[in-house]
Amino acid sequence: MGDDLLVIDEGTTSSRAMLFGVDGRCRGTAQRDLTQHHPAPGLVEHDAEEIWRASLACAREVLRGADGRVAALGISNQRETIVFWSRTSGRALAPAIVWQDRRTADLCEALREQGREPLVQARTGLLLDPYFSASKIAWALAHWPQLRAAGDDLCIGTVESWLVFRLTGGLHVSDATNASRTALMDIHRGGWDEELLDLWGVPRRALPEIVDCAGSLGTTLPEHLGTPIPIAGLAGDQQAAAIGQACLAPGDSKATFGTGAFILTHTGGEAPLSRHRLLTTIAWQLGGVRRYALEGSVFVAGSLVQWLRDSLGLLSCASESESLARSVPDNGGVYLVPALSGLGAPYWQPSARAALSGLSFSSGRAHVARAALEAMAHQAHDLMTAFAGDGAAWQCLKIDGGMVANDWIAQDLADMLALPVERPLFVETTALGAAMLAGVGCGLFASLDEAAAMRGAVEGFAPAMAAEVRDARLAGWADAVKRVLG
Repeated sequence: MGDDLLVIDEGTTSSRAMLFGVDGRCRGTAQRDLTQHHPAPGLVEHDAEEIWRASLACAREVLRGADGRVAALGISNQRETIVFWSRTSGRALAPAIVWQDRRTADLCEALREQGREPLVQARTGLLLDPYFSASKIAWALAHWPQLRAAGDDLCIGTVESWLVFRLTGGLHVSDATNASRTALMDIHRGGWDEELLDLWGVPRRALPEIVDCAGSLGTTLPEHLGTPIPIAGLAGDQQAAAIGQACLAPGDSKATFGTGAFILTHTGGEAPLSRHRLLTTIAWQLGGVRRYALEGSVFVAGSLVQWLRDSLGLLSCASESESLARSVPDNGGVYLVPALSGLGAPYWQPSARAALSGLSFSSGRAHVARAALEAMAHQAHDLMTAFAGDGAAWQCLKIDGGMVANDWIAQDLADMLALPVERPLFVETTALGAAMLAGVGCGLFASLDEAAAMRGAVEGFAPAMAAEVRDARLAGWADAVKRVLG
């Protein structure tokens, strides 16, 4: 057996593969963009076959330099996105409905009005929101007749389940972190919940078996990657990032700023019920034992900069946002509430719409760009307040994701949170966490604590903003959010 670890990191806007050594060094990477389909306002879909083709192509490309040294494969993936396929042919039967999709807002609201949310929260740790997979499945079964016609041939799963099925030629499993995001799993008992399946009308026979996040989880067919490779690690992207950031002890907190922004605080063996509209989720499951986390989910982060660039033409490239933000002394009273896909935690308003406020003749595109970047720290501050209210106050925030390669954002987070912020030199912690799980699963490491040595060096950012400046910005942000919610 070799000692390299292959990772497929299947995200919202791209599929990637990376090859890691046991020392944590990345030995190779490959990436393919993923097409976003928006058939109507609020609807977001992917072609599941494109996900498969892109993931496989990336894995094959990065393996060309592996020289047969691969010990195991780990997979991390965009969560809540749901795929429908044929058990017999292995082919997708419908578009994949993406986590950002809002088509089930009315269904979720109707169930909330019926008083069903306490049941959902108690069993799953989640809230009634279009974000989660269950309402997407219910909608698809009601509106796509080919799914109902498939009968026992229908398979339903999150993205890692889809990839494992294709890689292995028919193994239908889902790891506990991804299963916990469907709103169908009892996160305390560890299995699919019959009452929730009935609530959403989801057939149990179509769902995968729930498995650990590390271990002997399957083996790839030799025709896919040239040789059989053990699949030894599976986790949703945010849980993988928390593992990659070595958030292994209760109280450890990380924030990933990618397409969206997701903050997790590890709570150990306790699964606290949030009183401030945070989510309780499974951090990982090993040997049938679950560890938990509180999570705050922000739907729009890096996608806001992409929107400013691609849809509004305010930026020539994403990196220009940093130089523009630095070119003005402050936001000039301009605030951008990025509710392009509704508002996530702690508001959970799927019908909210983005707003740019405080404009005057003195406002320029630099103020708009700065307001967009400032929104990251503003949203993080909202979540910090909610976490503290649930007894999970942050002492330090470990950050990662493509957006925080921007030093301005990293420092602004430290300033607005009035907390030390820690950023690893290798910021692709989602893939790294999947590699750590695969390393544990195949026996290269005895534990996640041992695997945490892969994380490597970090750099810190200390708060340096005057309290009155921070307070003024937060007051302006609170007013802007109030207008959006109103």
